[in-house]
Amino acid sequence: MQAAVAAVNYRHAYHAGNFADCVKHALLLVILQAMQRKDKPLLILDTHAGIGRYDLSTGPAEKTGEWRQGIARVMAARPPALADYLAVIEGLGLYPGSPVIAASLSRGGDRLVCCELHPEDAAALKAEFAGRRDVAVHERDGYAAVKAFLPPEQKRALVLIDPPYEKPDEFDAVLKALVAGYEKFRSGVFVVWYPVKSRAPLRAFFEAVQATKLRDVVVAEFLLREPSDPARLNGCGLLVVNPPFGFEAAAMPVLQAFVEVLGEAGAACGVMRLVDE
Repeated sequence: MQAAVAAVNYRHAYHAGNFADCVKHALLLVILQAMQRKDKPLLILDTHAGIGRYDLSTGPAEKTGEWRQGIARVMAARPPALADYLAVIEGLGLYPGSPVIAASLSRGGDRLVCCELHPEDAAALKAEFAGRRDVAVHERDGYAAVKAFLPPEQKRALVLIDPPYEKPDEFDAVLKALVAGYEKFRSGVFVVWYPVKSRAPLRAFFEAVQATKLRDVVVAEFLLREPSDPARLNGCGLLVVNPPFGFEAAAMPVLQAFVEVLGEAGAACGVMRLVDE
């Protein structure tokens, strides 16, 4: 497989707070909380980190308005299953991205490594974490970083791979990085966010995952609507390698809450085991 050239035109600020962002962050929080039940230090590697915080009331986010059908509706409904997620979001002020959420939960000994290839976004992220000795920001290709930063000094790792999926071979690049990281550190928890537009690309991706040496792989997925229009973002999911104990059970109430609050006709959710241990 050929790795995709990293996209540098994508700006997450236009999509911050949309339904897919909410699902990603809520499930990421479930994983982080589960991993931090062990009193042992943790490396968190965010491969496509963005700028860290987003003002939804102005600029790119206000221009698209996607957040109004995402975090705004979730905050208005306040379902009990999303109480922890909302507490973190509201406690951080400006709408936080995954690196700020992860940094807010950092404990003594934990370390956060953020990669962002867009020069302006990388600069903003460096400013966000100025003075944080437990956080490092690198203006570099996140895919290559997966292999470069593993195995971790901390002996435990959570790797979030969250690309923009603008390139036609993005799933190939994701799988290549995932396999490379797994070969370097087989006990790491690897989390891949993916969009759901139509089913065909996902079927091919899942079959490719099953054909590798990856083990203990689950998929947690939310469908906003039936994925029948490949021109629209109809849902999203997380593919998790080595999910922490209890993740599958804890993810379902979170996903169901999103179906109840945000779902349109044909909305659904589920957790599926893709590869056994």
